[in-house]
Amino acid sequence: MRTTSSRNGNAPGGPGGPGGPGGPGRPVTVCGLPVHPLTLKESVAAAEALIADGGPHQHVVLNAAKVVQAHDDPELARIIRSCSLVNSDGQSVVWAGRLLGSPLPERVAGIDFMLALWRSAARNAYRVYLLGAEAKVVEETARIAAAQGVEVVGHRDGYWNESEEARVVAAVREACPDILFLAVPSPRKEYFLARRQEELGCALVVGVGGSFDVVAGLRSRAPRWMRRAGLEWFHRLVQEPRRMFLRYAVGNTRFVAITAAYWARLSTRRGGDA
Repeated sequence: MRTTSSRNGNAPGGPGGPGGPGGPGRPVTVCGLPVHPLTLKESVAAAEALIADGGPHQHVVLNAAKVVQAHDDPELARIIRSCSLVNSDGQSVVWAGRLLGSPLPERVAGIDFMLALWRSAARNAYRVYLLGAEAKVVEETARIAAAQGVEVVGHRDGYWNESEEARVVAAVREACPDILFLAVPSPRKEYFLARRQEELGCALVVGVGGSFDVVAGLRSRAPRWMRRAGLEWFHRLVQEPRRMFLRYAVGNTRFVAITAAYWARLSTRRGGDA
């Protein structure tokens, strides 16, 4: 399948894209950022509606770390607000939504969304491009996706410099994918898409973080019970203690502080309305 792009950005309807049947609908607000209150199944249906719309559309996930990044970086916050589909990748964001009166039905982990969208791609003959991670990782990810019936029309690693960026974009565009899965760190991927999304020529870009590493077997996922309990962060800390310690020790503390500040403002407004 190759969609015919309408080149209408993230309109109509601002954040949330198409609001018709199957579309993302209107997001709720958590810590000043939009999140769509959708289940995994509903998120896939919304993605399919965005692909049918033609795009270009961008999907992004929110976790505690990205909320903190966006709090410090107004441009990143602006990009997130412009995205057509925003999922809560972190259980902490789900908890914050409940506290702030913006309930979310469940956590939609980025890797779960990617794998579910692969199944949709196989059913609907969507053309898929994989961009990011190390060369051997993306090669193995492409092999596994193809074995699951996904039409992978191209792939390359996530390591390029400024002078190579135009060639990377041209390679994606020439492959004519319906979906681009982008596995590079935040906020690099958000800035890249802010510059280049129109040129990429695909209906939907999905940011997937480290999901290629998990699919290729470089990292393992937490057991299901840990994911359900919101403890996947602990599993990652055990696997990558040096990299994750500051992120969780400092970042999560700041996330709690940001959430508390929004809760205090909300409580003040409610008190004033009483």
